[in-house]
Amino acid sequence: MTDVIRTLVVDDSIFMRNILKKILSTTNRYVVVGEASNGKEAIEKTKELNPNLITMDIVMPQLTGIEATREIKKEFPDIKIVMCTSVDQEKKMIEAIDAGADGYIVKPFQAPKILEQLNKLFNV
Repeated sequence: MTDVIRTLVVDDSIFMRNILKKILSTTNRYVVVGEASNGKEAIEKTKELNPNLITMDIVMPQLTGIEATREIKKEFPDIKIVMCTSVDQEKKMIEAIDAGADGYIVKPFQAPKILEQLNKLFNV
């Protein structure tokens, strides 16, 4: 088995963070090493925890997911960042990809699709 993928879950909704953590815990590939509730906290936790993967909500207080992605990618270009978006946020997704996001998953979350998307990023 390859190394586990250290994951930081970022969303201003504890409900959404819990759903993602539950989905990720169904496999032994992903280990949630931390969570953050806004973009500023996401940057701090990234520096502290050194994750391989960040699931990043787009709309959050203090710093948006797009702003946080831009900052994190400047300092940590190898960390994979997957944006969490609602179906109606296509324009924001384009901004997120421009900011350095590696992919996206769509709310409401469906476990098989999320794991499939994440596995593709890590060639699993």
